[in-house]
Order: sequence, then structure tokens, then C-alpha cells
Amino acid sequence: MMDILEKLDAKKTGLFAAGVLFGTAGIKILSSKDAKKVYVSCTAAALRARECVMKTVTAIQENAEDIYAEAVQSNEERAAEEAAFEDESDEERVFEEVSGSDLGPETAAE
Repeated sequence: MMDILEKLDAKKTGLFAAGVLFGTAGIKILSSKDAKKVYVSCTAAALRARECVMKTVTAIQENAEDIYAEAVQSNEERAAEEAAFEDESDEERVFEEVSGSDLGPETAAE
């Protein structure tokens, strides 16, 4: 029996006992009514922060959708303008080709 007592290290045994005591006290503190009030307050604050963030995200998403819609409309208007310009230049080419061929070679030389 004396051999066992001699092999025990007082420092390690004291640290183990302090750990058990601290763990037990910690569990009691963490499960107390006051601690639960703190948990509720922190959770409520986190939920309020989440709500604020979600409002901001929704506003940003709506703005992005508006920007996208305006960009699509702008591209459609630009494509319509380019198509009208191409139609005008096609009409001018056809007019020039028709005008030149109707004159004939003797009129074109004059």
C-alpha cells in the first residue's frame, strides 16, 4: 500500500481534483437561471441581427433585379436602333444598285 502512495504525484492529483471541482462548478453555473437569461438575451440579439441582415439583403437583391431589368431594356433598345440603322443602309445600297443598273452603260459614261 505504501508503494502506491509513494508513486502518486501530489501535483497531478491536486490538478485532477481541481479540474473535477471546476468542471462541476462550471456545469452548475452554466445551467443556472441567470445563465439561461443570458443565453436568451444573446439568442434574441442574434435573431434581431439576422432580421436586419435579411432586410438589407432583400433591398440589395431588389436593386440588383432593377438594374438587370434596365440593362436588358437598354440592350433591346440598342439592338432595335442598330437594326434600324442596318435597314437604312441596306435600302441605300439597294437604291444605288437599282439606280446604277437602270441608267445603262451609255448614260453611266456621261
